[in-house]
Amino acid sequence: MLIQFKPRWNISIVNPLRKIFQNKTFLTEIKTDDILASLSGGRMFFLGFFLWSFTEVTAAQQGPPPPSPPPPPLLLVSFDGFRADYLKRFPMPNLKLLYSQGVLVQELTNVFITKTFPNHYSLVTGLYAESHGIVGSSMYDPDSHKYFHPSSDLDPVWWQEAEPLWITALDSGLRTATAMWPGSDVTIGNRTATHFLPYNGAVTFRQRLGNVTQWLLGNDKESGVKFVVLYWEEPDRTGHMFGPENDTAMSKALKEVDDNIGLMMSELKRIGLWGRVNVIVTSDHGMAQCSPERLIRLDDCLHPDNYTLVDVSPVAALVPRQDTEAVFNLLNDCHAHMTAYMKKSIPERLHYRNNRRIQPIILLADEGWTIVQRGDHLPQLGDHGYDNSLPSMHPFFAATGPGFRGGVEMSELKSVDIYPLMCHLLSVTPRPNNGSLEPARPLLAAQCTAGDVSLVFTLVVGVALFLLTMAFVFRWVCRCCSPDSTSFQRLQTGDDDDDDDGGGLFH
Repeated sequence: MLIQFKPRWNISIVNPLRKIFQNKTFLTEIKTDDILASLSGGRMFFLGFFLWSFTEVTAAQQGPPPPSPPPPPLLLVSFDGFRADYLKRFPMPNLKLLYSQGVLVQELTNVFITKTFPNHYSLVTGLYAESHGIVGSSMYDPDSHKYFHPSSDLDPVWWQEAEPLWITALDSGLRTATAMWPGSDVTIGNRTATHFLPYNGAVTFRQRLGNVTQWLLGNDKESGVKFVVLYWEEPDRTGHMFGPENDTAMSKALKEVDDNIGLMMSELKRIGLWGRVNVIVTSDHGMAQCSPERLIRLDDCLHPDNYTLVDVSPVAALVPRQDTEAVFNLLNDCHAHMTAYMKKSIPERLHYRNNRRIQPIILLADEGWTIVQRGDHLPQLGDHGYDNSLPSMHPFFAATGPGFRGGVEMSELKSVDIYPLMCHLLSVTPRPNNGSLEPARPLLAAQCTAGDVSLVFTLVVGVALFLLTMAFVFRWVCRCCSPDSTSFQRLQTGDDDDDDDGGGLFH
């Protein structure tokens, strides 16, 4: 004999739900007792089973989420030596138009030392100088006994301690390109970007930009690149020559920079990529005003036979030839505007201690002071490399494109946080780094994927099941705790006409 189970659906479970959907003031009219009474016993089981089954069927119909579309291209542009407060001191109409449509970070806290090579490598690796190994613009490696200078930077051995984003992105199937970014024409792990321009200071910004736009567009033989970096020497060059406080010289240099930004925007519009490519405009460091009246002479402190000088100013790096402690003691009392550090005593906040290329003694000049070995000659009227906590050393960050919000400003951000931000924009898994995406999240446009919708739906149904379960438990507890559940009866009214199973009795 075949036995069929036919659940008895009572109309009382429908009445409260009918009120919810038909009555606009249901929140004030529905009584908790009505709902709890209707969700008792088997009714609760079948309603919960229905919600669970609906969730499973819906999830099965949805299947795995569709593959994400390829990310928009990302263009990273650095204008060397662009001090953050230049934005307030000089008119920059094109740059302001760019970030008015996107985002602006007023000051970036860059890495120590605040030099060109260390900070450009930090931007594309997310690492402090002690971690990526480019600890200065002039270096000495005690293991290989090699010296590094900007004019001889093509030896891959100097760059192998980290992997820049234009290499990492290749592993995600993205094509990349570099235009004269420091270190970008070096083979790193026996690889380079898909396209790169060897450094040549005589190549104009327009010529560099022309290569960038061609790489972004692609051609009949290959698709466009997804990540490209572009470097330009100004306003650093003018800042060194005249100093950042020379308003006449800096105004001219910054007008050229702003014109170049305007050219970049117009070219991207011309080729149909403006608004479809994420553009980041930033810099590596700021600039401080120097003076021949603020010189620190090392020969006044100790004889040059006592040390080998690796780098000079404003962070001098020394290798003592004799007793390191004795040399340090002489330098420690050398000048009131210079601080001497043994390598092991360099402040932790500078993240400039744990690398063999950091020399046994470093000397850090105060802002605007210059370290020389001897004489009265001031090498340049503007310099950088000082403590990275100084506002004069800070650059800025501006960005626009589909990945960024519009009209958003932040006061500060760390430059090492730009790397995880760029990895997020490119959907590339970042290499281990010292940055974090979290501080930069307020800059990002909201993104909603099919997976997000599925997750929200599942959470909503899960919460509903939880509430139903809690209602059932509450109902059960009330029944168990009642001293005499049969001695109290609910009065029947005209509203209970549909309760044709005697459900008016509270049992």
